[in-house]
Parts: sequence; structure tokens; C-alpha cells
Amino acid sequence: MKIPSSIVSFLITLLLAAAICTHGQEPVKDTDGNAVKAGEQYFIQAVKTESNNGGGLVPAAISVFRFCPLGITQSLLPSQPGLPVTFGFLSSDTDTTVTTSTDVTIEFQAGIWPFCKDLSKLWEVDESSLASEEPAILIGGVPERTNSQFKIEEAGANTYKLTSLTGTVGVSPGIWGTQLVLTNDDAKTILVKIKKVNNDASTAATSTSRVEKLGLRMFTFY
Repeated sequence: MKIPSSIVSFLITLLLAAAICTHGQEPVKDTDGNAVKAGEQYFIQAVKTESNNGGGLVPAAISVFRFCPLGITQSLLPSQPGLPVTFGFLSSDTDTTVTTSTDVTIEFQAGIWPFCKDLSKLWEVDESSLASEEPAILIGGVPERTNSQFKIEEAGANTYKLTSLTGTVGVSPGIWGTQLVLTNDDAKTILVKIKKVNNDASTAATSTSRVEKLGLRMFTFY
């Protein structure tokens, strides 16, 4: 049976569209080279360089005049792995592997969260009227909103950068250290690595215990 040329053309177009959609989408890898999975806990840590101590990311106030919503700051302590996060999808896709160039949500995980309890722990880009040209990355996101969706883009071997719809996640001086902002300045881009919490049980247990014992102080010097 001869297949009509119109159907052949349609199938070819469909395959090309699928190839374009998946181009550049590779599994995001953790520091051990394993695929990052949605729903599992990870530390997001800055890549250590001459100008960066490689500390992990934690929630912290971004203003002395406004405590909530909390922003996201890099720890001043190189030994502090940060506060665990989970990555999530908007759809209920059965494949939990996080891939590059795919929209994900990022959410802090903590057994103790004494401040800003009326806000979610999801990351978002500040879109308030007070936001500057380089808006802060805050907690309090809503999954369905585009300002709460991020992409993980490859920047080297198991090294990544985070992007949003209108820019790249970078760093800027803050009141408690280097804080995360959305920027279009390549020089400010922060490169990160993703470390699975239970890959190093002793480190993970120590970090979580320390955060919880101190009541999740929300600052980078705990």
C-alpha cells in the first residue's frame, strides 16, 4: 500500500519539530555525574573560583527595612553547603529526570522555617514595582507564574547557570553577602554545581542538623 505523499510530508515535519524541541535538552548531572531527579533534595553551590568561595545558597533578608520576602544569598562560609532544594515540573510527566533548557521550579526544603510562614519556599524573580533593573531572586513563588520558573543551562562539565524568562541568575553585593539577582550582565553570572544531599550522608546530616538546631537563622554566617 502506497502511503500518500501528504502523510509522508506531515510525518517528516513532525519528526523535525520533535528534534528541534529536544535539541540541547540533556540530563542535568549532579557532582557525582548522576542525573538530577525532580523531588529529590540537592544543594546548589557556587563554583569555587579566585573571586568566589564556593559557598552554598541559603535564604536571607535582602533589606534591613523589609525582612519578608527573604532573598537568596551565597553563604560566607565555604564549608556551608547551603539549604537543600528540590526541583519540580509543572506537568505530571512520569519522567523525573531534570533536563537542560526545561522549565523547573526550585523550592527550599527545611524542617524548621520560623519566618515568612505565609509565603511559599519557591524561588521567584521579584516583579514588584520596587524591583530594580536587576531584580532579586526571592522566596514566595507560585509555580504557574513565569517568574517562578527557571531553566538550568550547561556551562561546563557538571557546571550550570540558572536562567529565567528575562535574564540570567547572577550575583550582586547584599547586606549579608552576595545575593542572587536576575541580570543581563555576563560578568555577574553565577556558575553552580548541584550536589545530592544523601550522596554524602555525614555532610548532609551535619548540615541539616546544624540548620535545624539553630532554628534556621536565615543568615549566611551560621
